[in-house]
Order: sequence, then structure tokens, then C-alpha cells
Amino acid sequence: MTQPTPVLSLTNIHKAFDGVIAIQDFSLDLFPGEIVALVGDNGAGKSTLIKMISGVYSPTSGTVALDGEKVSFADASSARNRGIEVVYQDLALADQQPVFMNMFLGRELTKPPFGLLDKERMRRESQALVDELDVRIPSASSTIRDLSGGQRQGIAIARATHWASKLILLDEPTAALGVAETARVEQLVASLRERNLAILIISHSLDQVFTLSDRICVLRRGEQIGIRKTAETDKNEIVSMITGVHK
Repeated sequence: MTQPTPVLSLTNIHKAFDGVIAIQDFSLDLFPGEIVALVGDNGAGKSTLIKMISGVYSPTSGTVALDGEKVSFADASSARNRGIEVVYQDLALADQQPVFMNMFLGRELTKPPFGLLDKERMRRESQALVDELDVRIPSASSTIRDLSGGQRQGIAIARATHWASKLILLDEPTAALGVAETARVEQLVASLRERNLAILIISHSLDQVFTLSDRICVLRRGEQIGIRKTAETDKNEIVSMITGVHK
């Protein structure tokens, strides 16, 4: 059976800031319908890596490829235009706006001939998506500030799902949530497999990593320590890889 073409290929990625090495010699392939967890202590380089994939930073050296084609993103909007979406911890939602306006933030739909906002269509499409993903909110007309943390996170993930055609990057998606809301968001993330998107998730929770991921990639001080299939490793091995302390 032939291996599918990776959605994303990172090859020998190196990133330095004023001579300080943040990432060295990092390589990873991400495949459609796969969830890969990126783990490591604070300062390991996880967020730097996400920012390189999403066009915020450019690698100092190494190559990034989408569907086998080498790419170089000038900025974050270039990466979004190629089907890459990011959900950060701070969500980047407009609190005073309704859900449907957040879903189309920066990509608002308009009506001819005068270019007025097509609020009804945005509301309808947003409602269909949150229903499909089972994001439990009163309606797509609800104002973001009136929603719980878990509901907001669900909206941020739904928005990424709506616009991503290839890859979603999740940076600590449940860091500020309680147990029940974390479980709902984890269900939502797991459901994205069926959309054949590739998912890269940063998480400090090894329980979450082992629940969601197909593979685990470990970073320590900017160095790639290794990649393990989740089903073939355990928490002790991953902790040892993260800390460098072997039990």
C-alpha cells in the first residue's frame, strides 16, 4: 500500500533569532486525517514551530512543502490562503460581535450591487457549521461575550474548520477550560479527522495527547528528540524524552 502524499512536510527546519537557536534540524510529515501532538516544556520551541508553519516567521534554513510542493509564506495571510488555519490560546475572537460575524472575520460575505454585508447568509452558513460540528451554543446570532470559554473555543475551532482545506494548528486549545468543556473540545478535535484535515496540536496535557493523537513529536530546547506512534509508547517514555531524565 502506497503512503499518501503528506499534507505538510518540514525538512531540516532551522530557526535562529540574532544567533540564538530556537529550532534546529526539525523534520516532520503530516498526513490527511492524522492528529500529531507536539509536546515539550516551556521554551522547547513549540510555538516558534507553529509560527513558521503558519507564515508568522520564516525558517532560517530548511524547506516547507504543502502536498509535495515547496512553499515559502510571506506572512500569515499567505498561509491562510493555502488552507492553513491556526487556533491560538487567546482565540482572536471579537467579543462584541455575534458568532456569525466572527466566523467570517476578515472574510465577510457581501451582496451585489452595493457590497453590503450578507448577514443572513453568514448567519445561515455559521449555524449549519456549528450544528454539524455539534458546537452547543444558543444560536449563530449569539454575542461572543455571552458564551462560556468552551463555547468560544468551539467557535474558534469551527471557524478554522470552515476555512482550512489542508491543515489546522491548535496551540493549547483547552488550557483555560474546565473538565467538562475540555472533553467537549476534545470530541470536536477528534471529529476533524473525518474531514481529512491534518491536525497539529500543542498540548501540555499528556492525557489529552494520548486521547487524541496518532503520533507524538517531542521537542527539547529546540531539538527534535523523536517521534513515536501513540499506540506504541507510554507516558513514562514521553516524559523521559521531554525532560531528558530516564527512569
